[in-house]
Amino acid sequence: MGGGQHWFGGGFMWIFWLGVVIAVIWGVKIVMSNTSESSGQPKTALDILNERYAKGEIDQEEYIQRRNDLMAKH
Repeated sequence: MGGGQHWFGGGFMWIFWLGVVIAVIWGVKIVMSNTSESSGQPKTALDILNERYAKGEIDQEEYIQRRNDLMAKH
């Protein structure tokens, strides 16, 4: 009888602590992603252009053309 109660308490205790560790890691990840996205600096047109090129939304020719257009405006 005592052995079963020990396993029940110990077995579920590691599940509890595993859940706590996962929750802490998840929370830190959310806080870090929110902090990096909201740095207080709005994205510039060049930042957006670079992201679109990196994602493959535009090809190199269009990237260069638009980048040159943006540089000419400054």
